[in-house]
Parts: sequence; C-alpha cells; structure tokens
Amino acid sequence: MNKVRIPNQRAIIDRRAIGGAIEELAARGGTAARAEIVTLLRGALDEGRAEVARRLEEKPSAGHECCAGQAFLVDQLVRLIHDHVVRDVYPSGNRSTGERLSIMAVGGYGRAEMAPHSDVDIAFLTPTRRAPWCEQVIEAILYYLWDLGLKVGHSSRTPDDMVRMAKEDLSIRTSLLEGRFLWGDSDLYDQARKRFFAEVVAGTERKFLSEKLEERNARHKRMGDSRYVVEPNVKDGKGGLRDLQTLYWIGKYIHKVRSGADLVEAGLLTRLEYRSFRRAETFMLAVRCHLHMITGRAEDRLTFDLQRQVAQRMNFADRTGKSAVERFMQLYFLQAKRVGSLTGVFLDHIDQQFAQRRARRGLLAGFTTRPRWVKGYRVHGGKIEAPSDDWFAKDPARLIEVFQIAEAEGLEVHPATMRQADRDSGLITSAVRKDPRANALFIGLLTGRNDPEKVLRWLNEAGVFGKFVPDFGRVNAQMQFDMYHHYTVDEHTIRAIGLLSRIERGELVEDHPRASEIIHQVASRRAAYVAVLLHDIAKGRGGDHSVLGAEISEKLCPRFGLDQDETDLVAWLVRHHLLMSATAFKRDLTDPQTIENFVAQVQSVERLRHLMMLTAVDIRAVGPGVWNSWKRQLLGELSDAAQERLRLGHMPHRRKERVAYKKETVAGLLGDNAPLIEDFGKLFGDAYWVAEPEEIIARNLVQYSVARQLEEELSIHCEYDEGRGATLVTIIASDHPGLFYRIAGGIHLAGANIIDARIHTTRNGWAVDNFLIQDPLGRPFHEPGQIERIKRSISDALANRIELVPRLAKRPLPHSRASTFDVRPRVLFDNEASNKFTVVEVNARDRPALLNRLARALFEHQLVVYSAHITSYGERAADNFYVTDLLGNKITATERLKAIEEALLDAASDERQAKLEDA
Repeated sequence: MNKVRIPNQRAIIDRRAIGGAIEELAARGGTAARAEIVTLLRGALDEGRAEVARRLEEKPSAGHECCAGQAFLVDQLVRLIHDHVVRDVYPSGNRSTGERLSIMAVGGYGRAEMAPHSDVDIAFLTPTRRAPWCEQVIEAILYYLWDLGLKVGHSSRTPDDMVRMAKEDLSIRTSLLEGRFLWGDSDLYDQARKRFFAEVVAGTERKFLSEKLEERNARHKRMGDSRYVVEPNVKDGKGGLRDLQTLYWIGKYIHKVRSGADLVEAGLLTRLEYRSFRRAETFMLAVRCHLHMITGRAEDRLTFDLQRQVAQRMNFADRTGKSAVERFMQLYFLQAKRVGSLTGVFLDHIDQQFAQRRARRGLLAGFTTRPRWVKGYRVHGGKIEAPSDDWFAKDPARLIEVFQIAEAEGLEVHPATMRQADRDSGLITSAVRKDPRANALFIGLLTGRNDPEKVLRWLNEAGVFGKFVPDFGRVNAQMQFDMYHHYTVDEHTIRAIGLLSRIERGELVEDHPRASEIIHQVASRRAAYVAVLLHDIAKGRGGDHSVLGAEISEKLCPRFGLDQDETDLVAWLVRHHLLMSATAFKRDLTDPQTIENFVAQVQSVERLRHLMMLTAVDIRAVGPGVWNSWKRQLLGELSDAAQERLRLGHMPHRRKERVAYKKETVAGLLGDNAPLIEDFGKLFGDAYWVAEPEEIIARNLVQYSVARQLEEELSIHCEYDEGRGATLVTIIASDHPGLFYRIAGGIHLAGANIIDARIHTTRNGWAVDNFLIQDPLGRPFHEPGQIERIKRSISDALANRIELVPRLAKRPLPHSRASTFDVRPRVLFDNEASNKFTVVEVNARDRPALLNRLARALFEHQLVVYSAHITSYGERAADNFYVTDLLGNKITATERLKAIEEALLDAASDERQAKLEDA
C-alpha cells in the first residue's frame, strides 16, 4: 500500500549488470543461449531470495521491508525478461499501434506486498485482441517465469475486456483495483486505469462495499468465525491480513486513496489508528514471511508445529509462567483484536458518509428520524452513543455503564463510542475499580439476561474489560499451547459466560438438561456467573492456576459487591473447577468410594449445583465437538449419585440391596427373557451387578445365552448406544491371560478409540468385557461396514492372525501435529480412590498403540484390570485402570509400584514408539 524504501537495492538484484550479461549471451546466439539465460536469472532469483531472507533474519519483525524486497526482486526479473524478449527474441523495428504491450502487477503483487513464495499475479494489456507479436511476447515471458519455478497467475486482456470482466466479477475488480504499472507501454496502462475508474468504479461504490463485506463474512465463517482460534490463518483468518486489505480496497474504491496513509486524509482513520493499522500489518506480514521461509512454500496457516519456529525466529523468549510461543501468540491475537477494532471504526465512517449522501438526495432529503435518550445516552438506529467527546472523562464509570445499558436494552454500541471508549480506557484507575457503582454496573452486565456474551466481547475489544479487571487483562489474547483448547483464555471465558446465559434462558435444554433445571434452583446467580468469569483467571502465571485463581477470587469478589458466603463459594468453585470432570472421566462411578471421595470435597448440594454448571460450560467452551453425549452422561451420573448421597447422608443402598434392585430392574427390561436372570445370573458375581448399568446387563445376558446355545468360542456384539454417544462392543470369550490388551489392540487397529472398558469373568471361566468406543472425532461407530471392521479386527487379534505391535506402531497419531508438543509420560498410583482396587493413572502422548501397550505392561506385571477409563485432551491421553494383583489385593509394596511405574513409562514413551517404528 505505502511505498517502502528498500535500502541497497542492488544487493537484492542488480538489473543493470544482469541485463548486460543477458545481452552478451543473446548476442552469441545459438540454442544454448536461452538455457544460459535461464540459469543466470535463476541464480539471480536464488541470490535475491537469500538476501531478503538474511535481512528478515537481521530484522525479524520488518514485514513490510521483507515483502517490498521480494516484490522488488520479482519486478526486476519481469523487466529483464520483457526487455530480453522484445529486444532479442521477437524484435520488431516498426511496430503498429496494435503491437503494444503493458504489464501490470495485480493482487498482492500489485500492492508490492509479496511473501517469499507468493504467486506472481500479472496482467498483460494489449490494444486489440488479435496481435500476433503481443501473443508471442507474452508466451515467451511466461515460459521464462515458469522456468524460474515461479507460480504465475496471469491474464491477457484488452482495455475493453478488462472493463467488461471487471463489471461482472468481484475478484477481477478487486485485483485490478490494486493494479500497478510494472513495465512496457505506460500510456496503455494509464488509458486502462482511467477507464476502470470511470466505467467500472463510478456509481458502484455502495454495491462494492456490500459485496466485499459479504465476501469477508463468508471467509470468516469458513475460517472458524473467531479471531481467537489457536491455529489461525494469517492471510484469510478473522483479524488477519485480508481484513486489513479489505479496508484498503474499500477506501481505494470509494475515496480513490493511493496508499494506506491516505485513509487518514479521507477521514476514515485517525493518525493514531493508522499507526495501529500499520503496526498490525507489518507484524502479520513478518509472520507470513517467516512461514513461507520455514516451509519453502506459500503457507499461511500458523499451525502448532510452525508457531514455535516462528516465535524462535522472531526472538521471543520464555518468561515465568509463559513460554516463548505463548508470548508470541498472545501478541498475534492482540494484533488480530486490534484489526477487529479498526474494522468497526472504519466501516462506521463509511456508513456515515453514505448516510449523509442519501440524506442530501430524494423526496425525503430533509427528513431524519429523531433519536431517543436513555440515561443520558443518545440511541438512534438501534445503537447507543456517548453524547459528547468528554463524556467518559467526566465520569469514567460510564465506560462500564454504556455497555451495561447496551446489554439491558438490547442495543449495539456505536462504533464511534467504541473508539471513544478505547481511547479513554486509560481513565480507569484504581479509584474507578473500587467504585461500588462501577462494580455494580459490571456485575449487572456480567449477569445480564439478554446477551452478556456479545456485549462482554465488545467490552473486551474496546480495551475496557482488561483495564477494569486487570487480572482478566493478563489473560487477554493468551493462548494455551496444546491441541485441546481451541480458543484464547479470554475468548474461552467469554464463550463460557455466554453458554451459562443460554442455559439460563432455556436455549440448551437438550444438551444440558440438568444444568437448565438447577440454574433456577441456586441461591446466587451472581456467584454462578462470577465463578465462570474467574475460573481460568490465573492461567499463565506459573503454578496451579486453580489455587492462584481462588486467591484472586477472594480479593475480587468483595470488590464486585458479593457477600462473604458468595465469595467463599466462588473461591471454592475456582479452586475445584476441575474436580467434577476429573472424577467423572477418570474414576469408576460405580465404585462407592468414588462418590464418597467426591462428596467429601463438595459437602453441599448448593456447591454441587454450581460445580455441575461450571463444569458443563467450561468443557463446552473449549471448542467445537469437545462436549458430547458421553461426557454429559458421566457428569449426570456423578451429579445424581452425589446428590443422593448428600440428601440421605449415606450411600442409598447396601451391596445386597443394590444387587437385588438391579436384578429386579433388569427383569423388567428383559420382559419375556426375564428367566435368563435365574438361568445365568448366579454366574455373574455381585461386582458385575454393581458395576454395569441395567440396560447393558440385559444385553449381556441375552448375548451370553445365545453364545452358549450356539456353543460359540467367541461372541462379538456391537450396538450403537445413543444415550452415551458411543458404540457398545461386548466380547464374550473363554478367559485367558492377556485377553484385554489383545482386544484393545484389535479395536484400535480398526480405527476406533476406547473411552471406557469393564472387564468381567463369570464363575465358569467366560470373559464378558464391555467396551465403549468412538471414532477419532468422538462419534459412534454405527455404519455396517464399520461394525464389520471392528468385529473382524478383534477376531484376528485374538486368533493371532495379525501382528499387533508393528501394525499399531505404524498407525498415525490421532492428531497430525501432535508430535510438535513435548508430552512426557507420567504415572500416578492412588490407593485411596477405591476400597478394593489400586487406581493407576497414566498420562502420555495419545496414540493408537497406547492402551494396548499399557494393558500389556500391566499383564506382564501380573495385574488384573477390572475397568479402564480413557480420556483424551488433544495430544494428551489420560488412561486410568482399576487393578488388583492375582489374589485380588491392592498393590502397596513400594518396590513393586516402582517396577510397574518404570514398565508403564517405557510402554508410553516416544523412545519405545521410535524403536517399534524402525523395527
């Protein structure tokens, strides 16, 4: 956009020297001349790229300089090729008026903003369609460019073609809008440019604006519709380069600006805003250039595996509680956020200008709708606006008030007021933060009953949120460098608040039936919303963010106006906000001790209700697809069991009573098959009846009966379980050592993930093992082909028809870039979590072979697995096993625990994986 000065241009490419060398080679003639010229030009391209790369390494944030240097390099190459072709290849001493050629740089190349591997977009202009000399020259130029390995986007048109096609096609119109004269006949270029603005642009400004905004919205939707996705697209993502370019295109189309700086003269941005615009642009361009240089291709996705490398190249360093890559990405998201703010301001000015033009024309030229006033604010067209430029300076609490009124009244905040709030956010001092009125307004906004999520996002983008709650400001734009969290911490938090609001409004009853009911039963709505706001407030500080967050909560809640009971509740919720998910997903909910341990920490129904809501919105706000039926089922089971325990003061039934109750319920489910309980029920021990849900017991008994009638040695039954959002796979086989790890390997080879497993042995020696499985995207298996593949794979694994270990080792990681992360295996033993079992938890890199290897290691150490509970968090897996020794006892001996730990660490290690891959 702006002309960038390129120091020492000849160090990038010396056109005069290379041009002389080409002349000499061409003068010699012969068939070898062309090949030698291509070699000369390719050498110049390679040397120029190396010089541009060296300069970027020297000044790693100089995005504009790097792009301008790359564009300059390509400019000179195109000019050299053109001059050689028209002088030496197709010379024409006496050209007609139709034999003229102009070369335009268009698109990003036209802006002179070229990343190292960007396309070379050029347009050839000729006076007439049929000009043989022009066609020959164009063809020769293109072949030279292709021989250099450049990716060329090209078109050849007359001015008439250009005008006609630009009228029809938005992308062509945009590309030509950025056209820059490159070489050749400048008069032809000037003529075409004048016609473009006179015949294409004039009178279509409003339509262009509308089309460009539609195009932008569609692109945002395609890219995730958030500027806070943790693997952003630097070029096309929300808040990326394309958004900045869109502003320039609109400004150029409507106001004919020639550079970004001209946007200030057009009144679309202030000088301060333009400096922000320029800073964001140079940072994004630098990031894009680094991506191209690292990958050696036109790569615009800032993926996890590239983020660390770009951060290193841009000289980011680790700080306490934050890695270099997290600091780099925080700056990226702050720039993306700034782009969003500038876009709002810019488009508002354009709207105002069009409104003024409309007001001066037509039958109703003098008519305007009258604004209304709400608490001193001007409201017009559904937007609330500060009445004067010093409005916030007179009373800084109004910086909160304007957003609170917007939420309560269902209004938008006027972009001019957003700009004003951004400018005046520094007025929020310690005194304002302690002001009871300001805090009451903030809590009113946070707990608003219309759409607090949307308005809190505006508050954040205006810079007011972080100033009023500095602890929130510290997590603003902060990413978490892992594959589990899809959004930055602030965006995750705001989304979670929005989900709680939607649950309260009854919009998510199907997905969150319990939360939708209990949110109307809690004693304090304020505590619920404040707990969601503060649950991740201490991330990025080093240490346990739950503990640190509880300490922050104890300071902030009284400031917000919460009483002591509410403060204590919020602090407890923040301190234990991971308790319910850890218990539900990692522990056996049929083990009475699990419920006892959970209830011992929760202690009251009020806490349980709040924790259930907080856990649900926290998980769902992580990202798309993270919340599913299985998690809802587990959390619901834990909530119901804990509530019953808290209500009665003890577990509701003793073991004998529970078994009898289960048998009675199963008989009802079996109907005419109820005699199966009498026939086979005694073969299953009490532990089975306690552990398994009634509907699964009913299925198991029917399957067992059929298997025995058919005298099957192996019975495999697969059934889609809609309530759990998974597929139940039941295997009945003669029990033998190592059965579990072989089944697990067979299931994983079929492309499934095990999320839960319960292993049982009947009194007559038959294994009855129930597995809940999903595909790698968290969806159930229910297509006939999938089911058949599962059955065949398990059968092959148990019959030793396939080699499990090498085939599992060769299966790719569930996430293609999971190897980017440093995941060190960790083993934990818990002998307090269950009265009967030792709970073994293994945290490691998630891979298809993991469960098979861990189960085999347990088998080789003579441990019996009774149940397994598997949870994944992006690139990490947490596999939990309930085990005993061969005599049914817990494992307590220190030396034995140490040996088991070493075996599990080895089984989960990357080193073991590498050895097996090489085998």
